[in-house]
Amino acid sequence: MSHVGAPRGRTCSRTLRSVALLTTGVLALPTLSACTSEKDGSEPSAAAAPDIAPTKRDRMKHGGSVRWAIDTMPATLNAFQADADAATGRVADAVLPSLFRMDKGGRPQRNPDYLESAKIVEREPKQVVLYKLNQQAVWSDGREIGAPDFVAQWRALRGKDSSYWTARNAGYERIEKIERGANNLEVRVTFNKPYADWKSLFTPLYPKEVTGKPNAFNDGARAALKKTAGPFTVKKVDRKAKDITLVRDPRWWGQPAMLDSLVLSAVPRDKRAAELAAGKLDLAEIDSGQANRIALAIKEKAAGSEPLTHGPGAEITPASALRSWALAHGSDDEKAELAREARKENAEAVRRYAEEQRGLSGIVVRKSLEPAYTQLALNGESGPLADDRVRRAVARALDRKELAQTVLKPLDLPAEPPGSHLALAGQQAYADGSRALGKQDTHEALALLADAGWTPAGAVKKPDGTKAGSAGQRKKSAGENDEDGESSGTSDESTTDEKRSEQRAEQGAAQGAGPEAGRESDQEGDQEAEAAAEKRKREAADDAATDEGTYIVGDDGKPGHGKPGHRAPRPESATHILAPAPAAAFQGTVLLLQAAAVDDTGTARQAVQAAQDSQDRPGGMAGAYAPRGTAAPAASASPSASPVPMGGPLGKDGKPLTLRFVLPAGEGTESLRAVGERIARMLDRVGISTEITKVADDSYFKDHIASGDYDLALYSWPASPYPATDGRPIYAKPVPASDGSLLVEQNYTRVGTDHIDQLFNRAAAELDEDKSRDLVRQADARIWAAAGSIPLYQRPQLVAVKPGLVNAGAFGFAAPRYEDVGWEEPGASGPDGGKKK
Repeated sequence: MSHVGAPRGRTCSRTLRSVALLTTGVLALPTLSACTSEKDGSEPSAAAAPDIAPTKRDRMKHGGSVRWAIDTMPATLNAFQADADAATGRVADAVLPSLFRMDKGGRPQRNPDYLESAKIVEREPKQVVLYKLNQQAVWSDGREIGAPDFVAQWRALRGKDSSYWTARNAGYERIEKIERGANNLEVRVTFNKPYADWKSLFTPLYPKEVTGKPNAFNDGARAALKKTAGPFTVKKVDRKAKDITLVRDPRWWGQPAMLDSLVLSAVPRDKRAAELAAGKLDLAEIDSGQANRIALAIKEKAAGSEPLTHGPGAEITPASALRSWALAHGSDDEKAELAREARKENAEAVRRYAEEQRGLSGIVVRKSLEPAYTQLALNGESGPLADDRVRRAVARALDRKELAQTVLKPLDLPAEPPGSHLALAGQQAYADGSRALGKQDTHEALALLADAGWTPAGAVKKPDGTKAGSAGQRKKSAGENDEDGESSGTSDESTTDEKRSEQRAEQGAAQGAGPEAGRESDQEGDQEAEAAAEKRKREAADDAATDEGTYIVGDDGKPGHGKPGHRAPRPESATHILAPAPAAAFQGTVLLLQAAAVDDTGTARQAVQAAQDSQDRPGGMAGAYAPRGTAAPAASASPSASPVPMGGPLGKDGKPLTLRFVLPAGEGTESLRAVGERIARMLDRVGISTEITKVADDSYFKDHIASGDYDLALYSWPASPYPATDGRPIYAKPVPASDGSLLVEQNYTRVGTDHIDQLFNRAAAELDEDKSRDLVRQADARIWAAAGSIPLYQRPQLVAVKPGLVNAGAFGFAAPRYEDVGWEEPGASGPDGGKKK
């Protein structure tokens, strides 16, 4: 995969996971405690089960065609190339061998159409997997599927031959050799390193004619697939019409496809409602706005003919209609002509919308939860978020349940926020690890921010020569040269999270001065700071609740970053900054204790002991904050030593705590922006300002997420049945490249640790499935504690379907059985033989 040019890092990945960046495509994944609850790996709830109108084949008619919407025409039909996308995967799933495919719980299951069995037959001295192929399995030219196809794909993807343009090789580099077994139907794969996710290999499987030579691999499978082995085969790729036509494969040995043809048609999301209404699409994934349109159309049809209360003409008032009529019939000929054209266009838009509504009244919407989650990404490379305390404070300020309900409750879908980065509820590796970080807690968020040096008084620029409260006094007592009054607690942005955790334990012994250290601070400067902070509070409370706090790139005709405006008013809050006390380093110790619960090494236990020792010393850990209700210590002149009403922004050394929040501006991303704005209000409550920058959809990922040009952002990752393999490049610790930049793989938050990498490596090499999943859960616990990404909600999956189309719709985790997709027999009973409603 080519590197993404970036001012603050590069990306490189050995395993691609598609990013579901806005409302399209596919871009999920468990627990802080090592213990696995009884619910871990349980079946998904009925409300989140696949919604596909399951119907037995004997109640379906043979033949017919289905037009299925895809986002874009695939640039390549080779799923192992860098520009492969979701459409590439859909074609491959329908026409090529998948040795294992996903069930409704997101777990890989052997596909009996290709495999009679597949299992590990030797573990020592090396891992050996024996595949026994279905004796009927052949390519579309009649040749048996066998060891030569496995060998060719291994050599193409193992990464030793740079002439192959491949973007994926995870697992293939661990193979030592592939050989024929006892007969032509057996394939023995020997690994040079143990590989837990061996079931992920050879899916899809390409014929040796595609993978055997670099030229064929690079170019031969981009525009066409001459040999296939599935229920369908590729008949035509029409890039002008933007269609891919798949037809029933006569050589398919499994159950024959119910359809004669399956047409994948590239239709933009904003055009799908019109195409569905006109009968040009039978199956299309849609957004919540389009789903609401369909619901209204069905309701209006049932109510009879009534004027539409939505659509292009819904906002026309009697006054505006009269004004338009007057302009159209006025004496100014030029204005009259323009008014008449506008009235004509509006009338045509209203007519066309009403006609579409009549067509949409015959469409049904099937819904489930998509096997992907949306996260809040916190860029930890530089700025305030380089401090893990600030990242954790952001996380503790969020009400994830509320955010999930914002998106999913209106759709009547389960609204539980994901508890894992590496699996979703229902998958075997799932366990709720969010307790590694903790639930929403405003007081804890404030304590973490204060510990990092961000306070209301810190947002006020002090006069030259004024010492920064108790911090300045501590410098004096230590004999340090203090010329600018900066706090000694300011951390170097380049310090890694791992080192900072150790430094906090050491500071507990070195800085035991407690609140008394600030008694001799400059009283006059402190009074001025408090007065200025109170003024800021009053001004913030007077701001109108408008969109003034956002900036859309390009609206002013200037390129570049957004500039801050006025923030929305801060809601009334009884939140107070808590008084310093020895017990407040407790939270950091708790995080270490929780993470250590899933760690079987002594390193974590030593870190915990060091943190506990620091609390036992006189004075406790500097910068620590007590739980709510703890009495404040003796009176202190320092403004940070007494409760201060939380009403203004936080700052440090006169600089406000402001984070740049990048959001997409395109149509269909309204729900993502609504979530972003709700997050901004939650952060505002703890004094964190957000500068919302809305950018074009086509540049959102490439120019901002991948390049690191953001502080906060929303994007999604898909769930994977192979988290040890697919999760590692997303959370791997960035490493310096030869040119001085960061090599981040797919870790666009730039937050990672050596320990997380080690846990992923151990999980991938552990052949005991239970132990491997436990290591994955330990890795997830560390990811939560690092607070680089915060899972918010599982994405809704909404699919518009023409009535009568069965075994298709919102598949959830389950892989489609393309041979079973088709039309219900007229007059047949409902799904699975049930009575038709």
